[in-house]
Amino acid sequence: MDNIYTNIIEALIFSSDEPLKHSEIVKAIKGIDGEDISITDSDIEESVNRINEKYSENNNSFSITRLANGFTFGTRPEFAKYLGYLSSEKSKRRLSQAALETLAIIAYKQPVTKPELEAIRGVNCDYILNTLLEKRLISIMGRAETIGRPLLYGTTEEFLIYFGLNRITDLPKPREIEEIMQDEDFLEQKRKLMMSEIESSIEAETEESDKNDSIE
Repeated sequence: MDNIYTNIIEALIFSSDEPLKHSEIVKAIKGIDGEDISITDSDIEESVNRINEKYSENNNSFSITRLANGFTFGTRPEFAKYLGYLSSEKSKRRLSQAALETLAIIAYKQPVTKPELEAIRGVNCDYILNTLLEKRLISIMGRAETIGRPLLYGTTEEFLIYFGLNRITDLPKPREIEEIMQDEDFLEQKRKLMMSEIESSIEAETEESDKNDSIE
């Protein structure tokens, strides 16, 4: 493939707010240069590999990664701890511990019904399921062929993007999760996160107390 198209592919991926799929890249190129342009998924893969080789040779801190069956720019893994230290997600994107637990069950056992989720967690899951649906991290995949035909839930493409996965099969295996839980960097980040949540809780309580005092 001509270098011009390699540059175009690089520009398209760079400018996209979400992971860009092969079909979207092809559509953009043919939409400008004509339907007779010959470009395949293999051509795109080859171009992406060539771009990443260039980044590697230049020792760049980023590369093009495969995410949610598309392409996006991302920093190299060795810089994750620094980015994690600075990053603070917006409150609307935060998930509670209960939501994370429910989402983990859905991810590993999908498609799964609400009764199955509640049997595993031992609590009602109505509110959490609605929250995950609103955030588009899960979706309704159909109905189970059992009594009452309960709804089946599964993860979405938004879930893959949220957790930085290309495919659902990229989820860590249970043994890998145990290793991650014992990692010193993970434990340190968990400690900082817990301290941050405690501080936020204290701040919220203080503001509420001040508000009540002013009313009185």
